[in-house]
Amino acid sequence: MKKRDKIIYWIATIWLALGMLSTGIVQLIKMEEEVEVTTKLGYPIYFLTILGIWKLLGVVTVLIPNFALLKEWAYAGFFFAMSGAIFSHIASGDSVNELFPPLLLLILTIVSWYFRPANRKIVSLINK
Repeated sequence: MKKRDKIIYWIATIWLALGMLSTGIVQLIKMEEEVEVTTKLGYPIYFLTILGIWKLLGVVTVLIPNFALLKEWAYAGFFFAMSGAIFSHIASGDSVNELFPPLLLLILTIVSWYFRPANRKIVSLINK
């Protein structure tokens, strides 16, 4: 792995982890603003607990070494959660400003996944 790719991976992954950690905590403690947004989007409040727990577990999974298959699931979960958030905001008629946080986390998810080191990837049986 090139040094440049490793730097890109760690910058994207650390920002992704910080973003998911902070939003996961906000969702778990059910901050008033987060409850309002969730209600406005039409989701039940208990959805915050589910998202918060899965985000925190995803952060741990993405950061720890090994467990490549579990990492794929974590990245997929981040991708689905953030793309779902983007489409939820669009469907509810929110402004572009409301799209920026999930869009940024979606981009960080893709960049982190793409630049991850070989020891954090699933090795295909065909390549062996």
